Amino acid sequence: MRHLMALMFLVIFCSLQLTISAPVALDKSTCCYKFSNAVIPLKLVKSFYRTDSSCSKPAIVFKTDKREICVDPETSWVSKHIAKVNMKTSTSTTTTMTTVQKPKPTQS
Repeated sequence: MRHLMALMFLVIFCSLQLTISAPVALDKSTCCYKFSNAVIPLKLVKSFYRTDSSCSKPAIVFKTDKREICVDPETSWVSKHIAKVNMKTSTSTTTTMTTVQKPKPTQS
């Protein structure tokens, strides 16, 4: 019985460790309580958002295809990622808008 309880505790602890840096939604706002220390490869970042001002810790949440990762906005690489994501987003919007072709003049 003691081994079973120890195993259950271990499984619960490991599950919490895997999800600890994920954002937590409370009352329609997302707050982060722990930050990831890993530098997220820029090619994986699709977008980002800032947590609500009502959260106890300000945070940036980077969105990838598979998950959302909380990071400390004071970390040096975070501001560089934000600038590059903003640039990538504005470039793709501009490219999309400029690739629209004008209709060809009709021949009379």
